[in-house]
Amino acid sequence: MSERPQHDDADAPDSFDEIVDAETDRDPDLAVIEAGSRTLRTQAGPPQGDGIPARPTDPETDRQLREVENELAGRWPETKLDPSLVRVEALMDVLGEPQRAYPSIHITGTNGKTSTARMIEALLTAFELRTGRYTSPHVQSVTERISLDGAPIDAERFIETYRDIQPYVEMVDAAQEHRLSFFEVLTGMAYAAFADAPVDVAVVEVGMGGTWDATNVIDGQVAVVTPIGLDHTDRLGTTPGEIAGEKAGIVKQDATVVLAQQPVDAAQVMLKRAVEVDATVAREGMEFGVTTREVAVGGQLLTLRGLGGEYPDIFLPLHGAHMAHNAAVALAAVEAFFGIGSQHARTLDPETVRSAFASVVSPGRLEVVRKSPPVILDAAHNPPGARAASEAVTEAFGFSRLIGVIGMSGDKDVKGFLEAFEPILAEVVITRNSSHRGMDVDELAALAVEVFGQERVQVEPRLDDALEAAVTLAEEESEFSGAGVLVTGSVITVGEARLLLGKG
Repeated sequence: MSERPQHDDADAPDSFDEIVDAETDRDPDLAVIEAGSRTLRTQAGPPQGDGIPARPTDPETDRQLREVENELAGRWPETKLDPSLVRVEALMDVLGEPQRAYPSIHITGTNGKTSTARMIEALLTAFELRTGRYTSPHVQSVTERISLDGAPIDAERFIETYRDIQPYVEMVDAAQEHRLSFFEVLTGMAYAAFADAPVDVAVVEVGMGGTWDATNVIDGQVAVVTPIGLDHTDRLGTTPGEIAGEKAGIVKQDATVVLAQQPVDAAQVMLKRAVEVDATVAREGMEFGVTTREVAVGGQLLTLRGLGGEYPDIFLPLHGAHMAHNAAVALAAVEAFFGIGSQHARTLDPETVRSAFASVVSPGRLEVVRKSPPVILDAAHNPPGARAASEAVTEAFGFSRLIGVIGMSGDKDVKGFLEAFEPILAEVVITRNSSHRGMDVDELAALAVEVFGQERVQVEPRLDDALEAAVTLAEEESEFSGAGVLVTGSVITVGEARLLLGKG
């Protein structure tokens, strides 16, 4: 690890005080909770592609990968949950507890988990640590979910990992009331692959929630909580506080908790959990944050306040204020992992940090995949994500006219999602992705008409037709009109659109 001592807090600029002053809706009672918890105060090259693997070119490898994919698909889908860790714990036991072979950073929250995980990974890699990253869902290929050294494992290694643990999976299947689920098997594969590599640190994103999530057989020394909002309310709770209660389960004894800005009730729950397990807390807007942010060509220029000091002149090649906040959270998580703020009163090497952030890619997150007319993909799928994407598109692109292509899952707050995008979308083309969870186009169109009005809604059941219709609508404004297309509503919709538009 390369670190360089920097100025102490006494030299910190007054600009960080503005973060604290900008904190809103804070409950005075939180001070009582916080008093019982300790608080922290105190070279990567260019990106290698977009991190989305193509299908194997070798026919036999492709056949074997499809065989594995079909076997995994025959299990419980990740949308069918059983609130128990019994099966995955049994799998870890017969595999020899591979998740204990390395330290972990565990990430939960409602939005921003994958982008934050990618930033954490980039920072750790820049400091010459070997990383394993486990994220979900995937954009195009299931192999994306398991990464080593910043890149998805190749198809051959994915197949080999599955076949290596398959006998143990079958052993657990035979002993349990229900077989291991799709997500539980993939989690076992990730932890086994990381131990086999071996990695210096694993960056692990929960699938859903926290306490009963299959990933929660690790003891993350750093627990990261991205912003909590209303999503999966049928499974996790109907208020941010209730949802936080489930997500707080990843906070382990003596860990460090890195908290993005949260609704008050969610923050209360997280801080209470920290008190219970004697965890150290770092809060965005208090111990760390974004001090300055400027829109730049291809992204934004940031000054971040970390746990050990200031990091100016950071170029982040991603758009939107939400990505800047994700960057602040990622930086604090890596500082906490290295002991900055508790054991060391210094910053990480600023040049290494700058290089790491400049290398970050996050496919399907305000990703431009076509130039004329511009086509942007964003995997927003709930109202908070839609609001963040809407603000970022307005700030970064300044379209004179924007056409939306929307395909969603039926288990979301669809109307709230559409309302968040209504101010920036001139027209919408309603469609459906290939997932069985995809919302019926007529039902989605009916809600879209309520929000946008009949004259602004077009229906194209096939995604390829929807993309063509949207591009045509944008081109009607002429070549120099400043019109564009935004494809959104689901990770699956975005992934399929990427393929149709020649990416991957």
